[in-house]
Amino acid sequence: MTSRRPGRTSAPRTGGLRLPPALMRVGVRQLGRHALDPGLPWQRQRQRLDRLMRVSLLPRGTTIAESVLNGVRTEVVAARGARPGRTVVHFHGGGYCVGSARMVRAWAAHLSAQAACRVVVPEYRLAPEHAHPAALDDAHRVLSALISEVGPASIVASGDSAGGGLALSAVLALRDGSAELPAGCILMSPWLDLSSDRLAVPELVRRDVLLSPRWLRACAIAYAHPSTWADPSVSPLLAGHSGLPPLLIQAGSDDLLAPDAGRLAASASAAGVDVTYTRWPRMWHDFALQPGLLAAADGALSQAAWFVEAVTGGS
Repeated sequence: MTSRRPGRTSAPRTGGLRLPPALMRVGVRQLGRHALDPGLPWQRQRQRLDRLMRVSLLPRGTTIAESVLNGVRTEVVAARGARPGRTVVHFHGGGYCVGSARMVRAWAAHLSAQAACRVVVPEYRLAPEHAHPAALDDAHRVLSALISEVGPASIVASGDSAGGGLALSAVLALRDGSAELPAGCILMSPWLDLSSDRLAVPELVRRDVLLSPRWLRACAIAYAHPSTWADPSVSPLLAGHSGLPPLLIQAGSDDLLAPDAGRLAASASAAGVDVTYTRWPRMWHDFALQPGLLAAADGALSQAAWFVEAVTGGS
């Protein structure tokens, strides 16, 4: 596990082991094969993924509510004692084509309990029915609404996988529009460069139990025309990264998208951004979404809670 933060270091805590990583690895592999199959229609993939996500273990006292912000449906997850102002806006993953707030409900509930925050999860529009920039427009509208409501110092933007790319793209759009920025940004296993050849590192292709290069390419084509993949609004890794708020970047060493996390950490640090980058050994894509089941995910969650509290202060 490695960390990088200019002037600071972090030491994420890990909880007791809930399930053996080897057993979790088998389950995640089956999930990927069953639900993330590029040979299936998108609607079928969504249905399969939604069925698999129906059972979530949430901390006692968690509330889940629906809301609409600037025309975008959201799910609001709050644990008992959450501060109404302190808000994490989390964009779920799914390659821009599948997924919903249900996918991250357990993670959001545990984060709310540890960081005393509410977690707002937008149900942004999905490709191919709604290609780029629909999802980015939705993300921008939600962030702008919440920044106006509670102020930027109380907001943390967050996202996993494609949602990580969406979160970073939305923050970059705010920066480029000279708008107020959230206090920080959490990026978990982020997909940041749609133009990257995922077959270039065969060892990662073999080790990642959830993602496949074929599925990622199908998602990329559905989301945006290949001629636009180098556009920073599509692939935010290719943008300039100066002027960003503090970043927390989390990845696993066996994640097909781990190179994106490392490249962003290096680029943002070089641009003077306050960066914490942590990579967990032998962990797969989006492992951090399994707190309560996996010790490494418990550690990643504790680090995320620390980050939220650190950047929002007394909000």
